[in-house]
Amino acid sequence: MLNKTIALFCITLSVLLTGCNTFRGLGQDVQKAGAIVENAAKK
Repeated sequence: MLNKTIALFCITLSVLLTGCNTFRGLGQDVQKAGAIVENAAKK
């Protein structure tokens, strides 16, 4: 039982940490896309 709990905790932690990096990257991509649209609108 303890091994299953530790394994579940490790999997959950790794998913959460990966998710943070993914959302940060997604935010940067959206920001770059917004800048491109904004520059196109100014022209």
